[in-house]
Amino acid sequence: MRLRNIPGAKDAIAESIYVIQNPQENKGNWDKVFPQHQPVHLEVGMGKGRFLMDMAKLHPEINYIGIEMYDSVLLRAIQKKEALAEEGQEFSNLKFMRMDARLLPEVFEKGEVSRIYLNFSDPWPKARHASRRLTSREFLSRYDKILKEDGTIEFKTDNRGLFDFSLEEVPEAGWKLEAHTFDLHHNEEMMVGNVMTEYEEKFSSIGNPICKMIIRR
Repeated sequence: MRLRNIPGAKDAIAESIYVIQNPQENKGNWDKVFPQHQPVHLEVGMGKGRFLMDMAKLHPEINYIGIEMYDSVLLRAIQKKEALAEEGQEFSNLKFMRMDARLLPEVFEKGEVSRIYLNFSDPWPKARHASRRLTSREFLSRYDKILKEDGTIEFKTDNRGLFDFSLEEVPEAGWKLEAHTFDLHHNEEMMVGNVMTEYEEKFSSIGNPICKMIIRR
């Protein structure tokens, strides 16, 4: 279950130097938000932020933004980044935003984002909630409004039902499947450069195969 009710979480988020406040004000000007003008990669539904923090350390040539809609979860990511800073691991190419992913086209202009990561997203198992899945055609349409022409989406999950649904949505939404696997950790080619999330480490350790796809418009 997600943590959603930590007292003081909203205030801590509002005061954090790592959180971009009022992100819609940066639409069309994201090249000015970070110290370096570099490609922007998003993780939608970043959880506690381990994946993006590892990516930001490994790739200083990329600017990363983590999006999370639950206050208490975002607070955990902020605390983790603060702890790293206290250890001397401060990096300026990572920021967070507290927002609903449905609002992405209101925050970014077309072409301002180079890549989107979707890691272990909520499967929303009931059929009537299909449009809420982050790989649904509705969300793919939103991503198309902010990605560069050659931009990509990388999606990982251990939920085979969600992955099968996502494979079906890709062509229906007019996207192209560049690569996919039903068992990432036994796919040597797709494991090159793989950075694990907390969920990925947990599920793979108990033998759950990890599915991954890479798609582009």
